[in-house]
Amino acid sequence: MPFLGQDWRSPGWSWMKTEDGWKRCESWTEALEEADARRHVSRSVILNSEDEEIFTTEDHGCASKKRKKDHFRNDSNAQCFYREKWIYVHKESTRERHGYCTLGEAFTRLDFSSAVQDIRRFSYVVRLLQLIAKSQLTSLSGVAQKNYFSILDKIVLKVLDDHQNPRLIKDLLQDLSSTLCILITGVGKSVLVGNIDIWVRRLDRILTWQQQLRDLPMAQVNHGLTLSDLPLHMLSNILYRLSDGWDIVTLGQVSPTLHTLSEDRRLWKKLCQYHFAEQQSCRHLILSEKGHVEWKPTYFALRKCYPTREQYGDTLLFCRHCSILFWQDCRLALLLKDSGHPCTAADPASCFTPVSPQHFIDLFKF
Repeated sequence: MPFLGQDWRSPGWSWMKTEDGWKRCESWTEALEEADARRHVSRSVILNSEDEEIFTTEDHGCASKKRKKDHFRNDSNAQCFYREKWIYVHKESTRERHGYCTLGEAFTRLDFSSAVQDIRRFSYVVRLLQLIAKSQLTSLSGVAQKNYFSILDKIVLKVLDDHQNPRLIKDLLQDLSSTLCILITGVGKSVLVGNIDIWVRRLDRILTWQQQLRDLPMAQVNHGLTLSDLPLHMLSNILYRLSDGWDIVTLGQVSPTLHTLSEDRRLWKKLCQYHFAEQQSCRHLILSEKGHVEWKPTYFALRKCYPTREQYGDTLLFCRHCSILFWQDCRLALLLKDSGHPCTAADPASCFTPVSPQHFIDLFKF
């Protein structure tokens, strides 16, 4: 008889010894456990004093689980219980594993909530949310939707608190609001999972976030030495290390010196060569009246026609040997030779492939 249970390569369930024997641990949040303890009732509870309907032990367990499910169903801000570092990506049923993994399930189970707090993974998560907002919003389940907007809420609060990367989240909210407006007001509203009133309230939240970001004041930091006090060669070196043209333009608005350095033709030429192929650049060259190539306008013209090269401090990895998608802690990988998941390959590092945000979505296209 074929084995149709949990994958034999997984670490298994977590079990806890009790007076009644071993029981599998369920990943409820601490708040729910405390609430359940406060509302704890004995094994024989009278629900109705008139007919004295008695609860059995099994009935009480079912009611407890139902109460916990109702809590998450009614709380639109509640996030999913999973905080896993890796998941098995399977697209069909096999003898070892039954079922398949969807985009919504992967987004729900992987720990994106903690990734938002990591500066190396922040832009990666934002870009992934942006791609989902553009094309995959209607494929998310109800639980995945809650997690999506819960993570989005954490991102907005983080930006409002530390004033870092506001442009990334502004672009994300703009794409998300545009998509929702089309789906809510047009015929596409029939494909949205969930009540239409919930989506209208979510759109209102997005518009509120956009207004808060527009009103975001610039933080004044005065610690003596400023960016303008650095030597010219150091300022130039900083500009050459930026891979986004909009970051160069923004930095050039800080002072007249930085503005002059940000208009360097060689800087924009290298930026075009980094992001675009030579054949692409030749098709959209913009020449000045004297016949010289204007590399800055050329760069922004190329951005409208071709995607730029994506660059992230840290990304999800995919193990080709195990078909597992996972986050890898660089410090643990160096110190403890930790592969980030239970890999059975002889040389795990040779099986790892970085997963771009678009590749993440493509993994779950069946």
